[in-house]
Formats: sequence, C-alpha cells, structure tokens
Amino acid sequence: MGRMVRKRRASLGVALLATGTAVLAAGCTGGHGPADDGRGQLKPPRASATPSAHTGSVLAVKIDNAGPARPHTGLRDADVVYVEQVEGGLSRLMAVYASKLPKVVGPVRSARESDLELLGQYDDPTLAFSGAQHKLLPLIDKAPLKAEPPGKATDAYFRGTDRPAPHNLYLRPARLMRSAPGASALTNGFRYGAAPAGGRADTSTTVAYPSARFTFRWSADRHRWLVSMDGTPTKTTDGQPVTPATVVVQHVKIRKSGFRDFLGNNTPYTETVGSGKAEVLRDGKVYQADWKREKAADGTDFTTADGEPMNFASGQVWVVFVKAP
Repeated sequence: MGRMVRKRRASLGVALLATGTAVLAAGCTGGHGPADDGRGQLKPPRASATPSAHTGSVLAVKIDNAGPARPHTGLRDADVVYVEQVEGGLSRLMAVYASKLPKVVGPVRSARESDLELLGQYDDPTLAFSGAQHKLLPLIDKAPLKAEPPGKATDAYFRGTDRPAPHNLYLRPARLMRSAPGASALTNGFRYGAAPAGGRADTSTTVAYPSARFTFRWSADRHRWLVSMDGTPTKTTDGQPVTPATVVVQHVKIRKSGFRDFLGNNTPYTETVGSGKAEVLRDGKVYQADWKREKAADGTDFTTADGEPMNFASGQVWVVFVKAP
C-alpha cells in the first residue's frame, strides 16, 4: 500500500528573494562564522555545538562530488539523494537522512541558493554544509531550516587525512541529532508501493551534465540500480556499491542565479517548484511521469501518464535534476 506524507507550512518566499549580483566561490567554505581558513583548518566556532533535542526532522547534507571527493562516506544510508548541477557544469549531491544516521558522512561542501527551495518540502530540516558565500547567508538565516555549518558546530566536523582540502571535510551526524527521526520525517510527497502498469524495459540510463555523467544500470541479482559516475562504478569508502531502488530523472528549469564563482561562472539555480516531466526507473523499467509542486512548502507529486500516483520502489531514491528542453 502506498505511503504519502504531505504538509503545508507558511511560505518561505522571504527566504528566496533575489539578492542581486554577488560572487559565490565554487569551493566556498565560509559562513555562519568563518569555518575554514582556506588551508583545510577549521577556525574556532562562534558557539559550541550540542546535539539537538528535536529529532523529528531530516538531516540534509551537502556532499562534494568532484573527482577528488570520491569515494563518498555514508551515502548508502541516505533515504534520498538529490543530484544538482553547479558551476562549470559539475555536479553536487544532497543526501537526506531519516531512517538511519551513519557514523560519518562526507565529504561535505558548501550550500547553494536553490537548496533552500528544495528543502522547503521537509519540515524544519537540519542542513549540514561547509559554509556559503556571505551574501547568501541572510537567505539561509531566514529559511525554515536549522543551519549547522562548521562555524556553528565545529565538534561535529573533522578533516580527513586521505585527501587534500577542500575535499576532506566530514560530518559526525550524532553530534547534530540524537537519533534518526524515522521515515515519517520524509515529508516530500513521495509514494512507495507496487509498480504501475506499463513501463518500458530499460536496463541502462545515462544522464549527462556539461562536465559530469551518471549512469544507472539495472542489476537483476540485487534488484537495484547500480550507479556509475563519469564512467566509474560508484562505491563508498567501505567498498560497497551505491544501489538505489528508484531513480527519478526530473526535468526542471535551470536558470542563472545572482551568484558567481571566483572565475566568474554563474551559479545555476535549479527550480524545484513548478511542474514538468520525469522518467522514473524502478524494477528494471522506465516509466514516463509528470511532477508538480505548487509552492516551496509542498511535497512533490509524481503521477503516471494517466494521472494515477506514481509509486516508488521501497529503498533509496535518487532524484537527478536535468534541464528541461
């Protein structure tokens, strides 16, 4: 039987107002108090961190996805993994945890403006990120989320020694949340249940950004999709493959934002409020679907071509945002 958790909250439009032209470094790690001195060393926090007593919301972590950042840690435990395009046509991940909190997650990187709109569908989420450009901080402060960068929660983060900065910042989730909130915290509108009728057999799908490529191959033995990035099978630091049960290729509007990196590249803004087309991969098939999200505080509805709810398979979901034609 399908499950859908929905909610309505006050509009977060004030947090998503245009901020004018600004400069956003692609590897930015500052924010909410200086988090990093540029040499991979954490600066003293403005406030000491203690685990939150509120455990009813998800933990969202911005994860580096540049080549030197791989393999990732803790990615297999995420309930949802979002893939977004960033500067230079590269990609970055946002992992959302509700059912289980791994001991370590990372590498952690900086937030982007469109993350605030994306996270609006979750009820009071905690956002872990390495920092943000200072002109973005007012939007983060006004957004309906709990921001936890290293400058605020230094004892929750540490630098690994197996790779260079900035690709070696890791999070200990237990330092931010006492326990996983449970699947009921996934207030994103997703339904889980039996596959709809129809669908087209498809054992391999590739999604390409200008400077990044993702391939999802169906494994009948595992009954899961195997992820490859830039032609290399995706495994976590424990040597295990990343195997989502459902992959959603969501066609969205990707426009220029008011921010640029230090090279002058504009930071793409991924619009996740609106409507459009999607392909849903599950059980070795691809289903044509429609998506709709009326406002940022709403979950995202996915429906089949005949208007019925589009159920996802039980397990991890990857949502890959691609530019609509």
